[in-house]
Amino acid sequence: MDITRQQRAARQLHDKLDQARRLMDEGEPTLADLAANVGLSASHLQRRFAERFGLSPAEYLSQRKLGTLKDALRDGSDVSAALYDAGYGSPSRVYEGGAAKLGMTPARYRAGGAGEQIRWSIADTALGQALVATTERGICMIELGEDAAALERKLHAEFPKAQIERVDAGRDEFLAPRLRAVADALAGRRAQVPVDLIGTAFQKKVWDALMKIPHGQTRSYAQIAEAIGHPRATRAVANACANNHVAIVVPCHRVVRGDGSLGGYRWGLPMKQRVLERERAA
Repeated sequence: MDITRQQRAARQLHDKLDQARRLMDEGEPTLADLAANVGLSASHLQRRFAERFGLSPAEYLSQRKLGTLKDALRDGSDVSAALYDAGYGSPSRVYEGGAAKLGMTPARYRAGGAGEQIRWSIADTALGQALVATTERGICMIELGEDAAALERKLHAEFPKAQIERVDAGRDEFLAPRLRAVADALAGRRAQVPVDLIGTAFQKKVWDALMKIPHGQTRSYAQIAEAIGHPRATRAVANACANNHVAIVVPCHRVVRGDGSLGGYRWGLPMKQRVLERERAA
């Protein structure tokens, strides 16, 4: 196959994947129906869609519905109405579909984390002081800064009605190993850090894409927008990076402007430069 034919085939596949995404934005087709509509086998569509968007078709549908639900809850909609409007046939479906993906139940999310139990501590790390907070599912916040009181205020602002408990990490069997994993990650060492990412479907897609950027490399905001299937959403990608509350582990520091300049960073450009230089030297 010559280059022109290869390019044409790639373009046709690209268009079919975009068509599949549009069909899922408009409804809830089965994989078989989706494949028939775009003219691909179900297995080929499944594989190629995941390669392009970072999610399987089923996961994309789940994230889209979840984002609709969370937006409605944040806007103050009644929980039952928000569930049905988002496409969940019954209240139980949101939990069957993965309440852990929401991070907390719909009512609790709307109520600022009411009923959630969050344990936290502040530790000295290779990058200075870090507040580490975790739910039973994983790390929900890593904030960097030298003012411990300011760090605590940020945690309470993010989860204003949650049950928040500061613990001595050395005496807490649940938090202690997670704190050590975060310290390793902030020191540039490989570490498995379970996370509980709470955000919109779009933000989650951006954060997932960030975690796929190889260590020591960077991507532009435009490249991330293209990778998640929203090539015109560069500004929204930048906003999602700015709203990342899990420093370093969700590596928004690896996203730069198209000209290579640093762009913005929640924890300050000197910190971004420092972390990038360390990763490049590793």
